[in-house]
Amino acid sequence: MREDRQVRVLIFRSGVKGVFCAGADLKEREQMSEAEVGVFVQRLRGLMNEIAAFPAPTIAAMDGFALGGGLELALACDLRVAASSAVMGLIETTRGLLPGAGGTQRLPRCLGVALAKELIFTGRRLSGAQAQALGLVNHAVTQNEEGNAAYHRARALAQEILPQAPIAVRLGKVAIDRGTEVDIASGMAIEGICYAQNIPTRDRLEGMAAFREKRPPRFVGE
Repeated sequence: MREDRQVRVLIFRSGVKGVFCAGADLKEREQMSEAEVGVFVQRLRGLMNEIAAFPAPTIAAMDGFALGGGLELALACDLRVAASSAVMGLIETTRGLLPGAGGTQRLPRCLGVALAKELIFTGRRLSGAQAQALGLVNHAVTQNEEGNAAYHRARALAQEILPQAPIAVRLGKVAIDRGTEVDIASGMAIEGICYAQNIPTRDRLEGMAAFREKRPPRFVGE
C-alpha cells in the first residue's frame, strides 16, 4: 500500500469487538529468552516506525481496549478516534516493563513531556472522553450497539480528507513530521522544499482554475 498512489487514507481498526489492540501477549513473552525479547521488541518498534512513515494520512479507529503496544500502534498513526468504550494507556510499568515500541517518544511529542511522564510513570488507563480532553485523540464518540462507532467516525474523517489534493496532503504530512523534529528555521526550510515539490503539479493548477471558475476542484494526484 505504501507504493500505491491510489491510497488516500489508511484506517487501522480491529475485527475483534471491544478490543482495538490489547498489546503484547505476556504469557508468550514470558517463554522468550532475553535475547528473543530484545529482537521481538526491536521488530515491533520497526513496524511502528513504518506505520508512522506511511506516506498517506493514517487514522486509528479505537473501538475498545488499546493498551501498551496497542496504544503505541495508535500513537504511530496521524489521527486517532476513540469510542466511549475505549480504554487506553501505556500500562507497561504496571507489569515491570517500560514502553518499547515508540511510546516513550511519541506520547511526549503528542501531549508534552510532563503529562507523558505522568501517564507512563503511573500506568494510568484513560477513557475515550478523557483521552480527548488531554488531546490524545482527535475525536471521542458514543459507542453504538455494533461496537464500531469509532470506525464510522474515522471513515467520516477520511471522507473529509479524500477530496483534497493528495500530493499536497502527503507533502503536508512530510513537512509536519520532519519539521517538528528540528528547530523552526530548519522546519521552515523543510516546508519550502515540500512546497517547491508541489508547484509543478497538475493539482495545483486545477485548484486555482476551480477557484476562478467557481466550481469544486477535481484532483487526480498528478
